[in-house]
Amino acid sequence: MSRTSRSLSRIGSAALATAASIVLLTACNSASVPMEPAPDAAAPECAEVSVRLPSTVDGLELRLTNAQATGAWGTPAGVLLRCGVPTPGPTTDYCQNLNGIDWVLDDSQAPTYRFTSYGRTPAVEVIVDSDVVSGTAVLIDLENAVAKLPKTGACVGADDVLGAQ
Repeated sequence: MSRTSRSLSRIGSAALATAASIVLLTACNSASVPMEPAPDAAAPECAEVSVRLPSTVDGLELRLTNAQATGAWGTPAGVLLRCGVPTPGPTTDYCQNLNGIDWVLDDSQAPTYRFTSYGRTPAVEVIVDSDVVSGTAVLIDLENAVAKLPKTGACVGADDVLGAQ
């Protein structure tokens, strides 16, 4: 084989490898879940949450996302997470404590539920399709990641207020 033929062969091999890499990267990127980052997604605390996201929640596998401080589980995604959402203020919405983490529930889109951490800064939003998984099981699976956020408050119910009188 001549020197020119070997050079062309190497160039052809390099071009083929580059094309294969582009196809592979495109295939990987197309599998990511498109999401919008929360306003405070760049907060260092959200990085702490992101690195602690579990590989599964209620049996659903973690998937790639295209936005900072986000998570998605299941195909199609049955659970979405965003860290850095606005911290909820006082509310009359239902708030539940699961293993030391308070969550405000928005059920206006049932059977899809939005849980927002309460008394943690920055806040975490978790959207759960209850036709696919249990919201309670998902929040318990996310406990180790969300517990790293600084606690700044807690839910207060009518019993707490009335008992204080």
